[in-house]
Amino acid sequence: MEHIDHILVVDDDHGIRTGVVDYLRKNGLRATAAAEGREMMAQLDTSAFDLIVLDVMMPGDDGLVLCRNLRSGKHRAVPVLLLTARDDETDRIIGLEMGADDYLTKPFSPRELLARIKAVIRRTRMLPPNLRITETTDILAFGRWRLDTTARHLLDEDGTVVALSGAEFRLLRVFLDHPQRILSRDQLLNLTQGRDAELFDRSIDLMVSRLRQRLQDDAKEQAYIKTVRSEGYVFSMPVSVNGDAP
Repeated sequence: MEHIDHILVVDDDHGIRTGVVDYLRKNGLRATAAAEGREMMAQLDTSAFDLIVLDVMMPGDDGLVLCRNLRSGKHRAVPVLLLTARDDETDRIIGLEMGADDYLTKPFSPRELLARIKAVIRRTRMLPPNLRITETTDILAFGRWRLDTTARHLLDEDGTVVALSGAEFRLLRVFLDHPQRILSRDQLLNLTQGRDAELFDRSIDLMVSRLRQRLQDDAKEQAYIKTVRSEGYVFSMPVSVNGDAP
């Protein structure tokens, strides 16, 4: 039986919520509505979804908080597309850092929303297996650090936990899956954010800078993430799985 993608639409605006659900259904998708975070979680606990359309500006826990909670819980593998009334680059970066896979600014065309939904789902399914979120507990060791890929946090040599944002986790995971290989900014952006033509140029540099801070990587020495002039970045440390020798 052919799989029909199931979309969860979370928006406190009844008109937008029902309008999006009706449009998606008319275009061959399954769609379910939720008005706020608690209803969203109830739906996620009872049904399987292929993507969540999540409004940012909602009463109570807003979309950014809900997105961050999703990325730290059992539903972390479900892609999230944020709807935001904010057209500010900083807010878009925050949304991506919270773990969103894409965003769309209100007011939006239902046709564009449908295209974005299909693109995010397609990109998620096209990821190599080593970049997909799985239930397997792998500890990736490098230098004085370990990355718990299930809990999505760093552990230093003393076992102290260093929490990562969604964007920081995805960027570090990409580097660890491609150690000692030069990756261009476009490659890093496509692998971590899934956006193609409308990327803001400096976002990957900001994320690399923040990840270096997490790793306590000296900007001059660059023991972990080295800048390759005119080419991109390279993760210079060998990486081992589950603490085995590289």
